[in-house]
Amino acid sequence: MFGLSKIFSGKSTEKAPMLEALAAYRSSAFAIGIEQSWVKDIQQTDGKSWHVKLVLPFAGLGEIHDIEAFINQKLACKVTIEAQVKLSEASKFKQIKHIILVASGKGGVGKSTTAVNLAAALQQEGAKVGILDADIYGPSIPLLLGLQGAEPKTADNKHLLPFEAHNLKAQSIGFLVPSDDATVWRGPMASGALNQLLNETDWGKLDYLIVDMPPGTGDIQLTMSQKVPASGTVIITTPQDLALADAQKGIAMFNKVNVPVLGLIENMSYFLCGHCGEPNHVFGKDGAVTLAHRHGVPVLATIPLATEIRESSEQGHLIAQNNAESISETYKTAARVLVSSLYYQQAQSAVEIVITDD
Repeated sequence: MFGLSKIFSGKSTEKAPMLEALAAYRSSAFAIGIEQSWVKDIQQTDGKSWHVKLVLPFAGLGEIHDIEAFINQKLACKVTIEAQVKLSEASKFKQIKHIILVASGKGGVGKSTTAVNLAAALQQEGAKVGILDADIYGPSIPLLLGLQGAEPKTADNKHLLPFEAHNLKAQSIGFLVPSDDATVWRGPMASGALNQLLNETDWGKLDYLIVDMPPGTGDIQLTMSQKVPASGTVIITTPQDLALADAQKGIAMFNKVNVPVLGLIENMSYFLCGHCGEPNHVFGKDGAVTLAHRHGVPVLATIPLATEIRESSEQGHLIAQNNAESISETYKTAARVLVSSLYYQQAQSAVEIVITDD
């Protein structure tokens, strides 16, 4: 399928089973297996042990353990995989390769918490990640990153330096306005402030910039959709009919401005009973699944209503980076599916169909 015999200039005869096993691996993130161009080296260390080097074109290091287990079982051998993430495409904005908008139709659905944990999960998956707080009227990122009271700095009096916490680069209007003050701005002023935050921050090289959008479908959403080369958006909702109706409006808006909807995340999806351990669907069930099917997009994750998420957020900790919490893997899986979907979509759109007279 991938011309495996040509990968290592004719020297891959003994490596063909390993290459075929890599190509056969499937998951929700690796929808078509390991592609030929990702395999950089294969070495047999002894009779039944192998070492494989991969370069992944999207953040997905969390998948490596499962790939090793799959090959160990398929080939009855021991394999260790060394992998790094390196996005091959050109930067779309400054030195940023992808800008991903995290949006919601209404407030109170956990959008900011989800956005910052998605960013943290992508960092855990091997990417260089930043987060921009575009919620001008209700910035939450300083609190969620434990950076309340931090003061902005500049190296050249022209560009702001991003704040760094939890291996993420961050910028927010919350760093420029006192936390107990109200931002009383009209739409154009808010959009202008956001433009400055985005353009006048020295982000450096980033694989992904996650943008925590304000709720709704107003001026700031249009500004980000029309003036910024966004790769796509993720819609956050809860199972409630009211939240789903507003999420539908958000999807419709992004469709009108030609920003791809990469997927939905259903937050507060269920509550695990502390006594019986059974899920209790407090706000309804399968609402995001129905909406996603209607628009042909995936549900990236169903996040439970969990005390651990609230406690971590209030303490400025990112639960996605806490491997001791089971919810951490949920965010990481969502992150892998998100950026792999983006990669595969772009790969398909790059394929040219040539029609000849033959």
